[in-house]
Amino acid sequence: MLKYQIVIDDLRLAIKTGTYPAYSQLPSVSKLCEQYEVSKITINKALGELEAQGLISRRRGSGSFVKKVETSGGAPEANGTSSQMPGFLAEHQARGESVRSKVYDFSVVRPPHHVAEALDVDDDSFTYHVCRVRYADEKPRVIEYTYMPIDVITDLKLRNVQTSIYSFIESDLGLRISSAHRVIRAVMPSAEERKRLDVPEGEPLLEVEQVGYLDDGRAFEYSVSRHIHDYEFHSISTK
Repeated sequence: MLKYQIVIDDLRLAIKTGTYPAYSQLPSVSKLCEQYEVSKITINKALGELEAQGLISRRRGSGSFVKKVETSGGAPEANGTSSQMPGFLAEHQARGESVRSKVYDFSVVRPPHHVAEALDVDDDSFTYHVCRVRYADEKPRVIEYTYMPIDVITDLKLRNVQTSIYSFIESDLGLRISSAHRVIRAVMPSAEERKRLDVPEGEPLLEVEQVGYLDDGRAFEYSVSRHIHDYEFHSISTK
């Protein structure tokens, strides 16, 4: 077995068994080199593979952190990780399209149990809840239901929800959005969703269930986004 694969398997097992619990920091590259008696190239290759598998996040100048990963119920065929999350506003403006949001709910709530689990918060913690429809060139494209922990995403305002939450997180809070774990499925819309998205009865939507992570491994977002039928997978960014 190749040396870097031995390192991967050993660290993966240590993460799985809780030797390195969620949000903990892995030993430095130098210490891992000593521990496994291998080169920095080998360790960096192993860490890169663990990052690609969604088990850790690597932060330049700070080290590697174990991510909190929840297994989502439902179809796994399109479950994946992405480090490219530009956001709905940036993506559609880059295409020359006008973008706006219609906010139906912006409140502070106690999250449902499955949301609290995904965000790794207590059931009696408080989160923002956002329901909004995103428009591109005045056409409704997606309805979003989003929860964010208020102690992670602090001081969120209605004006941020009406424009770009991701821009607020990175530009105003100085946090770095790293990746997301997603499950994608086809669903039938409710009567209310059909009205808000202007879709005919019997037409399915593409649902994206997402848990978003910061580069330090913290979950900052649980969302369910329901897109109209001509949605393209490569443009899977919603905030």
